Amino acid sequence: MAQASNKAREIARLVEERFGTVFPISGVDRDGAALEGLLAHRSYRTYSNQPVDASLLKLLMACALSSPSKSDLQQADIIQIIDSKKRAAITELISDMPWVGEAPVFLVFCGNGRRIRQVSELRGETFANDHLDAFFNAAVDAAIVMATFINAAEAAGLGCCPISAVRNHCTAVNRLLELPDLVFPVAGMCVGYPDKEGHVSQRLPLDVTVHTDTFDETGLEQQIERYDQRRAAAMPESQRYFWSEAKAKQYSEPHRTDFGDFVRGKGFKLT
Repeated sequence: MAQASNKAREIARLVEERFGTVFPISGVDRDGAALEGLLAHRSYRTYSNQPVDASLLKLLMACALSSPSKSDLQQADIIQIIDSKKRAAITELISDMPWVGEAPVFLVFCGNGRRIRQVSELRGETFANDHLDAFFNAAVDAAIVMATFINAAEAAGLGCCPISAVRNHCTAVNRLLELPDLVFPVAGMCVGYPDKEGHVSQRLPLDVTVHTDTFDETGLEQQIERYDQRRAAAMPESQRYFWSEAKAKQYSEPHRTDFGDFVRGKGFKLT
């Protein structure tokens, strides 16, 4: 009973640290450690020299690919980049993120809309779903697999950093990885043993992102202003910024405007 109470207190602390809110915690007798791990998640961009055992990496991939899949279609693939020339080429493409080249392991998570078409052909069936949902399903499958991999890796003492910037160079990455039609990169992933504790990235309050029955934006401006202040206060003074201003500035410039054409060129119909 005391152990469950301690877990509840730690979970409450983690929730408050992340979301700036407190609410009663219950039902954590059995799964407290797993919940703590999820709430304590952080990205890691620097790693120790300790290598990641190949068998552990394969186990983590098995855990990741055990995640839910739309209609059991299994439309996700993981590519480990071992070839030094390929790794160097990707690192050069994303030169403002040196951890891409420094991490002991670098993976690319891909959506795969190809395999189900191959299965349809093998079984003499017509693939009758050549529209936007086919791309969406594969992208979501890959994202779920990637998130599950992160959870599994952190449970094993590893740290990860997703690299969506591979989509900034989708044509070059596509060529480097020799991806066939209907297979596309969703994100890269740096993996390794952290050499120092990472930073907990505070999130928007649950009142902003969790809704009941209908979508509700009441008080959004005030909530974002309070979130900006709370998040900035938790940062070292030299690094402080307001989240809303930074994100608005980031998206005031166009990004990945070629990605739609790239996906269409891979054989997807986005209609």
